[in-house]
Amino acid sequence: MNERSGKITFKGNPMTLLGPELKVGDKAPDFLVVDTTLAPISLHSHDGKIRVISAVPSLDTPVCDTETRRFNQEAAALPENVVVLTISLDLPFAQKRWCGAAGIDRVITLSDYRERSFGLNYGVLIKELLLLSRCIFVVDAQGIIRYIQQVPEVTSEPDYAAVLDAVKQIL
Repeated sequence: MNERSGKITFKGNPMTLLGPELKVGDKAPDFLVVDTTLAPISLHSHDGKIRVISAVPSLDTPVCDTETRRFNQEAAALPENVVVLTISLDLPFAQKRWCGAAGIDRVITLSDYRERSFGLNYGVLIKELLLLSRCIFVVDAQGIIRYIQQVPEVTSEPDYAAVLDAVKQIL
């Protein structure tokens, strides 16, 4: 298992990421996660669409809550061929409850709790916490990674404008 130390911090403490370090231009690895009804979802479930994949530690934390609400808001202005996926290790039932309470209707929340295949295939599983790091991937309709934003401090928000600019570049 590939381990990468010092790429991110959690509350200032260095953490170790498990899995490969993906680069812009790489073919996006497949993964198998579940939606809030426990239906299996893979990268290919949204073939032909631009995918904004937002990895977060837990929807039940303030920064993840803010980030997901913001992406839900921004998604309303994006064309139909763009899908926003938020992936965490939260249980699907907790994700469904949280989305209902937060009024999330544009972002699709997915859980990597079963196999951690997203976290391991995308190199964003934090070894010390067994949670996903905060990272955004923009994958084009052909399945190529066009943008990556690994947020250096897990408790910080991403640069939303940079993510949206990356999406606009490939529309």
